[in-house]
Amino acid sequence: MAAAPLRSGLLRQTATCLRQSRATFSLGRHASTLAVLEQRDGKLNISSLASVSAAQKLGGSIHGFVAGSNIKGVAEELAKVEGLEKVIFVDNGAYDKGLPENWGPLLVENIKKGGYTHVLAGHSAFGKNLLPRVAALLDVQQISDITAIESEDTFVRPIYAGNAILTVQSADSPKIITVRGTAFQAGSTTGGSATLEEGADPKVESTTEWISEDLAKSDRPDLGSADKVVSGGRGLKSKEEFDRIMPPLADALGAAIGASRAAVDSGFADNSLQVGQTGKNVAPQLYLCAGISGAIQHLAGMKDSKVIAAINKDADAPIFQVADVGLVGDLFEKVPELTEKLKK
Repeated sequence: MAAAPLRSGLLRQTATCLRQSRATFSLGRHASTLAVLEQRDGKLNISSLASVSAAQKLGGSIHGFVAGSNIKGVAEELAKVEGLEKVIFVDNGAYDKGLPENWGPLLVENIKKGGYTHVLAGHSAFGKNLLPRVAALLDVQQISDITAIESEDTFVRPIYAGNAILTVQSADSPKIITVRGTAFQAGSTTGGSATLEEGADPKVESTTEWISEDLAKSDRPDLGSADKVVSGGRGLKSKEEFDRIMPPLADALGAAIGASRAAVDSGFADNSLQVGQTGKNVAPQLYLCAGISGAIQHLAGMKDSKVIAAINKDADAPIFQVADVGLVGDLFEKVPELTEKLKK
């Protein structure tokens, strides 16, 4: 007699699971993603294409979004990116500098118009500045710096400077997400055949005025996407020594230059060169660092590098625990010696 209610309960539970399963399948099949892409002075930021690569793991349709002055050329370039079905563009010079005060309403307008389930952008200065405002305007919670996608509602992200990995499940719609560029390799920029569409422009005036910028220009590879990176730390002792030792090594390797937060805070290097939790995340084929002890915040930004080589006079420095190759010695002797050998 007691078995019948139990079976009935199990049947109800099974039916509920089946309904949930069908709902999940339906959502996956109808997922649509807007990838917010970056450009500067009419040139596409290739690293921002990681958001397209991440969107491909979600399935469903993928649209790219770009805005700025004379943007049609960038949109046509994006139309060739593999994986994009449509490129939405807004031609307005007010969006050139990526100010979140006017970009926020712009994105919200186009997200609502397109009915997107997911909105992705790179975890760059642009994405980190813009998407929290968009999430607030849409009354949803942002999911930051994801490194993997398990399903259309479940994502993986590092916390505590990468010491722990958190799996996040979200019921929000749309889902506002920033993507770690080193975790999703940018796909091909050729072979695509996306259509172009002019987006909605609410023309909201920004409460912030752009005054000026002072950019550090370099002929070396971009730090965020370079195959080789040489990085200096506080062990270099001064800006003069940093400038004397690190650039020749970078030139000999054809590498980008990075720095630890300690070196940046000490004034040895510009903050645009900072690698770490509060700087840039890099994952080059070779990461060669000198005078960096290996604080946890620095490791969070470079531990995905394919080969890590370290030079430090302290044999017990934490950097040697993650390094594939280590050299214990005085960097003021070893780095110039290495540079000379590389030149030959």
